[in-house]
Amino acid sequence: MSRTSPSLLAFLLCACAATGGRDSADVLQVLHAQASAWNRGDLEGYMRGYLESSDLTFFSGGTQTRGFAPVLERYRRRYQSEGREMGTLTFEELRVDPLAADAALVRGRFRLKASDGETTGLFTLLLRRTAEGWRIVHDHTSV
Repeated sequence: MSRTSPSLLAFLLCACAATGGRDSADVLQVLHAQASAWNRGDLEGYMRGYLESSDLTFFSGGTQTRGFAPVLERYRRRYQSEGREMGTLTFEELRVDPLAADAALVRGRFRLKASDGETTGLFTLLLRRTAEGWRIVHDHTSV
């Protein structure tokens, strides 16, 4: 799967609505919006999927980053600094497990294609329902 097509997204949303409820579909919509923003080169749009809070945590590559602003800066350094590119992002093998009325766990695989090759890895996300909608409060990504 190279991109999440609108028809595939509709299928995924229907499948989640049938099996995991509306919340699972809403959670998947957050990830779809993130991938779409990333693929437009819109890092700020991508970050809308995260909770804008000092409590946000991001674990990857043996490091911990805490807080929305530091996570955004980490992404800028890795993907928007000189000589870097954002590439094309897809999410695959997504599984949404509702934990409570306001919490969900998402597991999946990401693929990031760039001119210098492809990176793939696994991730686990913890999302919370906020007044603004579902937001990622913890991201653990491994390559």
